Amino acid sequence: MANQISAQCVKKLRQMTGAGMMDCKKALQESDGNVDKAIESLRQKGLASANKKSGRRTAEGLIESYIHAGSKIGVMVELNCETDFVARRIEFQQLAKNIAMQIAASPNVHYVSINEIPSNIIQEEKSIESGKEDLINKPEKVKQQILEGRINKRLKELSLTSQAFIKNPDITVQDLINENISLMGENIQIRRFVRFLLGEGVEKVEQNFSEEVASMIKS
Repeated sequence: MANQISAQCVKKLRQMTGAGMMDCKKALQESDGNVDKAIESLRQKGLASANKKSGRRTAEGLIESYIHAGSKIGVMVELNCETDFVARRIEFQQLAKNIAMQIAASPNVHYVSINEIPSNIIQEEKSIESGKEDLINKPEKVKQQILEGRINKRLKELSLTSQAFIKNPDITVQDLINENISLMGENIQIRRFVRFLLGEGVEKVEQNFSEEVASMIKS
């Protein structure tokens, strides 16, 4: 039976190395929870490299599209990498497809990451949450703690990279990207995306059939 490793330990190792969640968990299990040995193992496998690559320029890549069954939801996403060689790899193209599907399945997502959410949106969310009745009589310190937790949760709901990956809820979209950075040896970034919803923004006229028939009879 594999050693039980806490989610907190896995998260800490991921932050230290940039490797994927599952890779971190496996490394910790194999090292009996020894963080230094786990880091060494990840480096030997070339997995502890996502953070180091995250600042490198990404000017290549591709634009992927996805049309959901029924043709009522469509997505376009630009996924960038460093070289055209990686952009042509099947793994990179599959990553782009998975991200496009993720966007289609995440109607509340409007930004690539939390860092891209405008300050006015954050202030608006804070204003909404702080005005809720259940916080009115709370001590100020408790109120601020609850407010911070709710805001963080809301910002994650708006962020694509914070979402649980639809094909493996144990990891986030960012974890998925980090795993592919380690696999392909290049920085990979989601640049932008757009979601199309059929009829969105168009006012639909609700027609009452019985009233229509009645008006026809009278005329």
